[in-house]
Amino acid sequence: MQRLLVALLAAFDAAIAAAVGVAVLLAPLTLLWTLAFGVTADWGALWPLTGTLWQFGHGVAIDISLPTEVLTSVGIAPDAATFTLSVTPLAFLVFTLLFAARSGARAARSGAWLLGPLVGSGTFAVIAAGIALTSRIDAAQTSLLLSILLPTAVYLAGSLCGAVRVAWEDGDGGLIDRVHDEIDSWGDWGLVPGSAVRGAAVAVVGVTAASALGVAIMVALRAGEVVALFEAARVDVLGGTVITLGHLAFLPTLIVWAAAWIAGPGFAVGTGTAVSPAGTQLGVVPGIPVFGLLPENSSMWMLIVVLLPIAAGAFAGWTVRSRLVWEGTPLALAPRAVIALGIGVLTAVVTAIAAVLASGSIGPGRLADAGPAVLPFSLVLGAEVLLGAAILLLSPRHRDEVAEERTDRWIAEMAASDLPLLDADAPFARGGDANDTAPLDDLPPRGSGL
Repeated sequence: MQRLLVALLAAFDAAIAAAVGVAVLLAPLTLLWTLAFGVTADWGALWPLTGTLWQFGHGVAIDISLPTEVLTSVGIAPDAATFTLSVTPLAFLVFTLLFAARSGARAARSGAWLLGPLVGSGTFAVIAAGIALTSRIDAAQTSLLLSILLPTAVYLAGSLCGAVRVAWEDGDGGLIDRVHDEIDSWGDWGLVPGSAVRGAAVAVVGVTAASALGVAIMVALRAGEVVALFEAARVDVLGGTVITLGHLAFLPTLIVWAAAWIAGPGFAVGTGTAVSPAGTQLGVVPGIPVFGLLPENSSMWMLIVVLLPIAAGAFAGWTVRSRLVWEGTPLALAPRAVIALGIGVLTAVVTAIAAVLASGSIGPGRLADAGPAVLPFSLVLGAEVLLGAAILLLSPRHRDEVAEERTDRWIAEMAASDLPLLDADAPFARGGDANDTAPLDDLPPRGSGL
């Protein structure tokens, strides 16, 4: 009965996640649709547009094909009639990921860490298939297979991460515990996987925070340029609202672009363009208001920002090392080096996934190349985080750590030789007084390092 209840709750969570994501799109679109077209609006086109945008928010590329009458009325060149949109508005994807992680964690606390994610992902796949089949637009085509697989993969990844994290910490009485026990049998090396994952999470959060702060600073410094582009667009309140909502949906994507700039490789906003601390080469850029945040010029001195990812890696290394010392498990040089390497590699993997989603095409012609280059961005950021983590993890140990390790070694040697151990509270435990003393034979030998 309990497993059935967990499955039902997991399915309900998946339905809620999909419903909220669709409602976030449908509610403002309905209002805008009413204001723009009134009672004569073609309501049959509202749902296909909503479903297509929901798929786009989960990484599904959209192939745009503008009709001839639109090209004529707007004055667009015929060679720009067909193009692809593939730079994902990551706000929708991040919401699904976090909601799925919460659902998976709850399933793991109920003792069904695998059942919950599988049922939830299956439910989400059914909903994604329904949306994909009922929201086809001739002018904005999406791949039917990807429209089902990508949203489902996002939900499955989030729910599994949440479930495995909780099951690893609390135990599941099954597979996770067996894997946990096997890793624990490695001795000091058993601490390496968990410490690397924990450090990578800290590093990713640190880089994300620094990137978000960078975006906020650019908004404060270049708000005038953004407002000027809004005014140049000559849109009414309705159009300005649509543009603003679009900017909010792409805010996490902009944070990824900012992370690429901070790491050093930078990003592109069109073929032949580059925006990085070492220099900015833009040329003609579309008059989208958010592009007013782009720096007009750069200086080699701006490369100092690469210290931020290094600092994030150093903070991750300090966090891992402090935890090891707190738990009384100081590690040798080799395990600490592997932990640092693991932090860098895992950070590079997460960065590569984010870069794939945040790069691609944003329009016709030269706009088919936008966002960070996946390989340089992931490798450079991973190397910077690795450098910072290695500085903290591989530095000489503090004398308190060494003294604690010597104490543990002496206690182990005493226990192995079946000699009684000193206990400062032993006289009181035996009912003696503070003047009780231990026999001289029980004292550690001189020069033992204590």
